[in-house]
Amino acid sequence: MHLRPEHAGRRLDQVLAELLPAFSRSRLRTWIEQGRVSLDGYQPRPKDRVRGAEQVLVRPLIESFGACLPQPIPLRVVFEDAHLLVIDKPAGLVVHPAAGHPDGTLQNALLHYDPRLAELPRCGIVHRLDKDTTGLMVVARSLLAHRSLVAQLKARSVKRDYRALVVGQPKASGRVDAPIGRHPTRRTAMAVVAGGRPAVSDYQVLARYRAHSLLGVQLQTGRTHQIRVHMAHLRHPLVGDPLYGAGARCVAAARPELAAALRGFPRQALHAIGLGLIHPASAEPLHWQVPMAADLAALCVLLQQETEDAATET
Repeated sequence: MHLRPEHAGRRLDQVLAELLPAFSRSRLRTWIEQGRVSLDGYQPRPKDRVRGAEQVLVRPLIESFGACLPQPIPLRVVFEDAHLLVIDKPAGLVVHPAAGHPDGTLQNALLHYDPRLAELPRCGIVHRLDKDTTGLMVVARSLLAHRSLVAQLKARSVKRDYRALVVGQPKASGRVDAPIGRHPTRRTAMAVVAGGRPAVSDYQVLARYRAHSLLGVQLQTGRTHQIRVHMAHLRHPLVGDPLYGAGARCVAAARPELAAALRGFPRQALHAIGLGLIHPASAEPLHWQVPMAADLAALCVLLQQETEDAATET
């Protein structure tokens, strides 16, 4: 490509970052230092000033991000284009390979769905859901999208709406502004701790049952286990949460069917129902919403039936 007159007098790395927005300036600077950029046939430095008419040749180096292999794992695709892939993640699907989960993950599934994702950091995954949390996730399919989504997440402009079934009756709405860090004694758990990373969750009660509540929760930050930790901090843990909800299934239920469903609910009752962001290429505001996960929806039906029975009896 050729530089234009309006580029004259500017640093080469600045000009390339403007012309190649899919790549970060630091990445472009590294390529220049590695000799992967030529300017009229010679190898420049990142700080070199350009005249504004040179021919630039860039030979990108796309790093390999691990030995994750493609696996034919079904994906529920809600939206896709050249830049984005939005999926509805099922319960039980781990996002990244890790100790105890070397494969069978979302990352393996993505590589099978689109092998070109191997060229992106973590195959385009820019945020995560816990293994047993269901619902919407967005994946970048281009470097432009990856940079944009990371920036939007950092700026807290990505809208993430959840449904959480909790024990008890919290007040109608509220904000939990409590820092989260590693639990001081439980290695696999997080906790509200002094000196933790800032964490903010907003919630509203959407339905009240006899001994439970269905909440809409909006994340303002994205800390590990944030909703689970914040709800437990309020003493309204999520139903079925094995890490933060000890005893949450054991609330007495009048209907045997409901009691069995609460005891047997196999995961934390949390679902990412809505997702909103700005399209990386078109700058169009986008929003997606999916139905509540079937197991959680069925449990809410049983809770509503019990609540109606109790009201009739009184």
